[in-house]
Amino acid sequence: MRKIICATFIYFSCYFCVYAQSESKYYDNAYQNLAEMLENKQDIKLKKAVFLTENAFLDNQLSYGEFNDKIYMLSNICLGFLNANPLQYTDNDIDKVSKFTSVFKTLTDTIKIIIPNNDTVTHLPFGYDFDDFFGDKDWSKTFVTKLLATKKGNCHSLPYLYKILCDELGAEAHLALAPNHLYIKHHSKKTGWYNTELTSATFPIDAWLMVSGYISVEAVQNALYMDTIGTHRAIALCVVDLGQGYTKKFPENDGTFALQCCELALQHFPNCVNALLLKGETLLSQYKKLVQSKGKDDSETKAKFAKMNQVYKQIYQSGYRQMPKEMYANWLLDLKENKDKYMNKKVAVFKK
Repeated sequence: MRKIICATFIYFSCYFCVYAQSESKYYDNAYQNLAEMLENKQDIKLKKAVFLTENAFLDNQLSYGEFNDKIYMLSNICLGFLNANPLQYTDNDIDKVSKFTSVFKTLTDTIKIIIPNNDTVTHLPFGYDFDDFFGDKDWSKTFVTKLLATKKGNCHSLPYLYKILCDELGAEAHLALAPNHLYIKHHSKKTGWYNTELTSATFPIDAWLMVSGYISVEAVQNALYMDTIGTHRAIALCVVDLGQGYTKKFPENDGTFALQCCELALQHFPNCVNALLLKGETLLSQYKKLVQSKGKDDSETKAKFAKMNQVYKQIYQSGYRQMPKEMYANWLLDLKENKDKYMNKKVAVFKK
């Protein structure tokens, strides 16, 4: 009986290894494509980078053609809305301002669309999904593909989709980081730099973000938070997402792939706090395993602790302060329910 049990255990162990290797190849492929984008060996496209990252987690079950079609449809809605609704704006950068304002309206407002036979189709706004918004239980909750399928997203998927649509229209948009959070920064001649927040469909001022969002002066000075993130560094963020997704999918992994993702991201985005945090967490996990197998006094364990400590020291000195999840949830609710106290009143609007 023992031989049968052992043989069965070996069989299933081998099967799991083969299955895991089969799944991990999707991550290797995604990593290679993202690395080639960062090294300018491929066209830099956030749309493709986001798809590759999410498709790897979902075992390459997604269709890029279907993903692209949904983006194309939304970009056409943006253009249709733009043509039908003139903007109250007089400066000569009206073309780009109109484009990214149409993206904002398409994502956050109800739009009536008249189709050729004079019927009317209603396009409903995208909303915020308050269930598992960190993706702790289901990492795919953070995905743009999930957002497109359900019209419910979070502070990860909504800003990504916003920037993707702006890219499609040729309107410059920048991602920006806050603790546990992504949002959009734009520039116009009338307003200067301003923030676009998709969770509340409004435009919060910098001062409110700093005071309410656990953002220290040091973090801003070191460009850890509230700095513009162009498309190239946005690809680096996708590399971090890839590493995080791998860790979620294979919780017993040895940390090698996640660290590889962190190093690539930091090479192209040196002060990327998301990469530094994932690197620190991965090194901590490796250190704990070494303590269990070799003890605290082992030379390899001590070396790992020193490396981990160095990363966490760098994170702290950069101005990072952890924002508790409960406080972040309250912050999101405040964003939604108390817009007037932090609204940038200068942002242009469409005529009705």
